[in-house]
Amino acid sequence: VVPAIGLYLVADGMGGAQAGEHASRLAAATIQQAVQQNGKTMDADGLVVAFGRANQNVMNAAASNPEMEGMGTTLVVAVENDGDLLIASVGDSRVYTFENGTLQAITEDQTWVNEVGRRLGIDEENLKNHPMRHVLTMAIGVSDNLRVHTHRIHPTPGMVILLCSDGLHGVVSEEEMKNALSSEESLEGKSKALIALARSRGGPDNITTVLLRAA
Repeated sequence: VVPAIGLYLVADGMGGAQAGEHASRLAAATIQQAVQQNGKTMDADGLVVAFGRANQNVMNAAASNPEMEGMGTTLVVAVENDGDLLIASVGDSRVYTFENGTLQAITEDQTWVNEVGRRLGIDEENLKNHPMRHVLTMAIGVSDNLRVHTHRIHPTPGMVILLCSDGLHGVVSEEEMKNALSSEESLEGKSKALIALARSRGGPDNITTVLLRAA
């Protein structure tokens, strides 16, 4: 979270504790550098280029260190741009907007469940327990053929924007998220409530949340 340059991101690393942490940190640093260099001129194309650079940096780091082989990370980024938020994502970390009691997912998961399972007609109940449910179809540091999803949203005053890892949305229902976001708590209080919900489900994965409120 770097409010001075209007940058907010979540990177959920994979490939063992050390390698996953290294991949996510490297990707985050690459995006921060790109946003700092571009300033207010950062656009969707610039974000895609920055994601490509992050992808190459993680792949190069993995290739130069056998202990880092196979590492990667999801990456979801929100950048302030002329009153809008530019969104870019790879993997299954998400951006939601919450306004007037309505929670809307802005990003699309790049997962086997979303891109293959649903197209095969497998019902949602079976998908929840499918052996492929945790498999990503795209991540930073895994392939030269990177697919980056981009979106632009125009936040209205009071709108809350949530960035999170699958450690939250994978175990907490959207109805429960809405209830937590509807509370009178501060943004920090809402974030703690969301994390507590995920922990109450066993906290099977890293739980990361970033909450913003449009002025």
